Amino acid sequence: MRTVLRWLLSLVVLAGAVTAQAGTAMAGQDPARDGGRDILQRLLAVKGVELVEEKPYEGYRYFVLTYTQPVDHRHPKRGTFEQRFTVLHKDTSRPTVFHTSGYGVSTTPGRSEPTRIIDGNQISLEYRYFTPSRPEPADWSKLTIWQAASDQHRLFQALKPVYGKKWLATGGSKGGMTATYYERFYPRDMDAVVAYVAPNDVVDSEDSAYDRFLEQVGTAECRDALHAVQREALLRREPLSEQYRELAEKAGATFTTVGSLDKAFEAVVMDLAWGFWQYADEADCANVPEARTAGDAELFAYVDEISGWSFYTDQGLAPYTPYYYQAGTQLGSPGIAQPHLADLSRYGYQAPREFVPRSIPMRFEKHAMRDVDTWVRHHAQ
Repeated sequence: MRTVLRWLLSLVVLAGAVTAQAGTAMAGQDPARDGGRDILQRLLAVKGVELVEEKPYEGYRYFVLTYTQPVDHRHPKRGTFEQRFTVLHKDTSRPTVFHTSGYGVSTTPGRSEPTRIIDGNQISLEYRYFTPSRPEPADWSKLTIWQAASDQHRLFQALKPVYGKKWLATGGSKGGMTATYYERFYPRDMDAVVAYVAPNDVVDSEDSAYDRFLEQVGTAECRDALHAVQREALLRREPLSEQYRELAEKAGATFTTVGSLDKAFEAVVMDLAWGFWQYADEADCANVPEARTAGDAELFAYVDEISGWSFYTDQGLAPYTPYYYQAGTQLGSPGIAQPHLADLSRYGYQAPREFVPRSIPMRFEKHAMRDVDTWVRHHAQ
């Protein structure tokens, strides 16, 4: 899945230290501290908060909620939308972790590593424009890192009276980036930030680090085997594309966004080596088929296992439109050389613009990541 696969560089921002507060109260209500009100009553008393559902989770109270946010924080009267978030409540005497994935929010209860370490509460916020947290109609120009950081800032201000102890922001990959940008724009909100593997793509056109990684990762034998599968898939483009067409027709999948089945076919194949090294390890090299002797069905199935033939269909891309929009307007994205495929590739490693519907305008802002990088180097603590 390129939404995650396209990030390899790491940046960890530590902006302070969290002190776990004393207390061993069970999850739920402490009438002495909460004025006799149940925690859910306190949350629903916050203006703009609505309950979607409560789910059981041992040792905690767990709520799925929405919060009314302005579409444009600079002009809050010009429309609102409901942004989904979850609360994993331990006790108001404990610290609180503000967790973001940078994508949609999971409604399955689970604790991030910092939440487990501090034994605290956890607020998880869905990134704006990931459904269902999307205005209708959507003004895509309002999907920026500043607007998203302002979502966090506003929710933090709303919940701070309920959770009055120390707060820590965290996330991994795009979530780590989100936590970093939040600290950049609102440095007084959090007591600490732990940003896991947060890519810092300062100059979008300079992607040699990705190529160096792919040239060195694992063993030469494994890399060669993966490259051979990619080459063989492109050499067998016609029969494998026919299988792809049958699969798409059976699923009712279409290719309007990317433009054609052929472009989607190549994008899936081009993702294979990256996908393998993102999620697999050297022990999985034994499962890479012998490219030249593998039948079409075996080759097709292996590419599907690693890259996923469904991903570049309209239906597969739709949930990730906000990611590709941001990659093509502010965040940047890698263009991987893959010289072993140069003689067979028709489209190269395709840019984010290819995965966003043409009805959505896009323009890249070079200053966005340079600003963050300058702040991290010279002002972050």
